[in-house]
Amino acid sequence: MPRALWILMIGMAINVTGASFLWPMNTIYVHEQLGKSLSVAGMVLMLNSGASVVGNLAGGLLFDKIGGFKSMTIGIVATMSALVGLVFFHGWPHYAIFLTIIGMGSGIVFPVAAAYAGAIWPEGGRRAFNGLYVAQNIGVAVGSALGGVVASYSFTLIFLANLLLYAVFCLLIVFGLRHVRAVKAAKSKEAEAVKGEARANWYALVMLCIGYFLCWISYVQWPTTIAAYTQTLHIPLRQYSLLWTINGALIVLVQPLLSVVIRRWMPYIKKQMLVGFAIFVVSFALLLEADSFVEFAVAMVVLTMAEMIVWPAIPTVASELAPAGKEGFYQGFVNSTATAGRMVGPVLGGLIADYAGMKPLFAALVFFSALSLVTTFFYDRNLPKKQSKGKQTLTVG
Repeated sequence: MPRALWILMIGMAINVTGASFLWPMNTIYVHEQLGKSLSVAGMVLMLNSGASVVGNLAGGLLFDKIGGFKSMTIGIVATMSALVGLVFFHGWPHYAIFLTIIGMGSGIVFPVAAAYAGAIWPEGGRRAFNGLYVAQNIGVAVGSALGGVVASYSFTLIFLANLLLYAVFCLLIVFGLRHVRAVKAAKSKEAEAVKGEARANWYALVMLCIGYFLCWISYVQWPTTIAAYTQTLHIPLRQYSLLWTINGALIVLVQPLLSVVIRRWMPYIKKQMLVGFAIFVVSFALLLEADSFVEFAVAMVVLTMAEMIVWPAIPTVASELAPAGKEGFYQGFVNSTATAGRMVGPVLGGLIADYAGMKPLFAALVFFSALSLVTTFFYDRNLPKKQSKGKQTLTVG
């Protein structure tokens, strides 16, 4: 693995550690500290995610135009500016304003990091995306574990810790990747010459991302409505943050074993994704009867297994489908799809929870995840048979 990719992975781990101090606590902070309803909390997160969608698409286009380092620097500067403001002004409505700016800046960073990873190590294939995925989840585990402890003392310390870690991330990228020249992966000239195939590739990506979007609507309920719901069940904040520590720890520790299972029992990436989405359905079904920390922990373990199977597969397929010169745009589209799910999810979940209750919300999550199975099953039906078969033989692990 190239040194530059290690630097990028370490940097993103630090970045996500800082962000994970804050993002699982957003709904709790707006709802309990600022005294707003779950619907308003959902609107705040919708603004953050809406800005991230714009940032995702902009980041992908910037990567294709000016390269990875300059694109990432733009996103870092925008995010750090907002984080500085958030440390000093985190009341209402300042919190919502700065969180929106953070969404734009971080939205640029994540697709650029994905495209950058593939460009730094084009011969690494799925291993580059897996490495980045695991690194980011190390950040989730560490940040979420520490965030709950820090938040129990002061939310102001959460904002300060986020800023300091992001500053370290900034320095690492600036001094570690400043002179790195990423080489874009070569694409088949024969495949690129056929416009019909390029169009089919795009349609396949869109269909796949519809399911990705639907599943993210369900997934994002964990740090939003479910986070608030655990408080009504008198589950301590530290125990709730421990759920995300379990999530990150499983990803880091179980991923090697899961890779062996995937290679042995799920050799085709389409089958792999279908199995993953089916496990998502099970994880949300478990929430229908959950009312204790142990039951939520079991649901989180099942959710994490599904996540490990599905999440790294999507950017891998996007990288393979992308024509030369559009790697950044395809990764930006994938990230914007996930972000759109994070944008719609809190509002939709908050409305259902406020007006119908949590049980109907959990039933809706099961339904959305089941729809993801359908779209994933049909995503490659218009791809040329040879190409479709080739994509299916990719394994993530």
